[in-house]
Amino acid sequence: MKKRTRSRRDFLRQAAAAATFPWVVTSTALGQAGGPAASDKVAMGFIGTGSRMGGVFRAFQVQKDVVPVAIADPRDRPREALRARAKLRPEASTRDFRRLVDRPDIDAVAIATPDCWHVLQSLAAVRSGKDVYCEKPLSNTVAEGRALADAVARYGAVFQHGTQLHSYGGTRHACELVRNGRIGTLHTIRIGSPPGHACGLLPAEPVPSDIDYDLWLGPVPTRPYNGRIVNSRGWYFVADFSKSGWIAGFGVHDLDIAQWGMGLGRSGPVEVEGTGVFPAKGTFDTVLTYDLEYRYANGVRLLMTDTGKQRHGVTFERTDGWVYTRGGCQAEPKSLLRETFGPGETHLYRSPGHARNFVDCVKTRAETVTPAEVAHRATSTALIGGIAIQLRRKLRWNPATEQFVGDDEANRLLACAMRPPWRL
Repeated sequence: MKKRTRSRRDFLRQAAAAATFPWVVTSTALGQAGGPAASDKVAMGFIGTGSRMGGVFRAFQVQKDVVPVAIADPRDRPREALRARAKLRPEASTRDFRRLVDRPDIDAVAIATPDCWHVLQSLAAVRSGKDVYCEKPLSNTVAEGRALADAVARYGAVFQHGTQLHSYGGTRHACELVRNGRIGTLHTIRIGSPPGHACGLLPAEPVPSDIDYDLWLGPVPTRPYNGRIVNSRGWYFVADFSKSGWIAGFGVHDLDIAQWGMGLGRSGPVEVEGTGVFPAKGTFDTVLTYDLEYRYANGVRLLMTDTGKQRHGVTFERTDGWVYTRGGCQAEPKSLLRETFGPGETHLYRSPGHARNFVDCVKTRAETVTPAEVAHRATSTALIGGIAIQLRRKLRWNPATEQFVGDDEANRLLACAMRPPWRL
């Protein structure tokens, strides 16, 4: 259990008694009839207010023992919209996430920002004694992900990665079928994941007054402002913000499931090669269509392509049939869908729902269904696939050292410089 210098219960008791306390504690935080007692509440801050945070906030808002306390985003308009939705007072809103993570009245944060920010913001929260729910992919580079996974372990933080399919019953059943050998020997996994996007050259635009653009950019190189990149998720397809594009940004969901089904959630492949098509011109510069092949030490081949070539999801192919999942479960033979598992067989983590699982673990200090180490390994698998496509050659990977074998050029791509003053 993580040791805290001040418990959640202590804080809420003191907050109820201290009318002059400078932070905002809503009426909900102090307990109401029919709801959980104040001592059982989890006070949360929310970092990032884009479209993805809409779903994340909704998932936590319906948890009766969660109290939204603060919101941070360098962009004023979406931040204030979420603040109004959360029914928080103006002083609960800030442009700078560092002010939020420094608050002593927050137990946990949810992060839904561009990929380049995930690790820096998660590290700041963990080092401030907070637990973290962070959207996928975990990191922009392998080195960043390793730094965060190590910090979570060092500080005893509870961490949940936003690979929500890991909490679906169909996903779990599919992986249990594979892990318990119901369809013979696993030899191939096929993944279909969405392709990237191209666009024309986006022009420089005046920086609006309602954004701290330098803070929004954070660790990436300075670049001209364009509203489509900042406000319409265009950053997903610009390598400075998202090194491997949607191979990591979307594909990490399915790579996470594939490695869970193999029992390799804390490891990775030993070899990767791939090809991809990139935009010929324009502002977006991440991969459009792609074909990747990973090999694992157990002999399994994982073939990952864009959904123009393979249906979206994960198909486990074994000698006696197949199992497909993307939250649900399909199988051949269909009788597999009715299979149950005995006391001596593998039973995987049964999550009550991704947000609910996180809140429960904040209270019990148990490990979540998608902890930092598992998140890092799934994200790393995606990122080294992007590197293989970039270098256009087969690469050997050592999952123990997290280094490419005998390839200095590839290893240099496992980390990237950050724009000062930002650093790990």
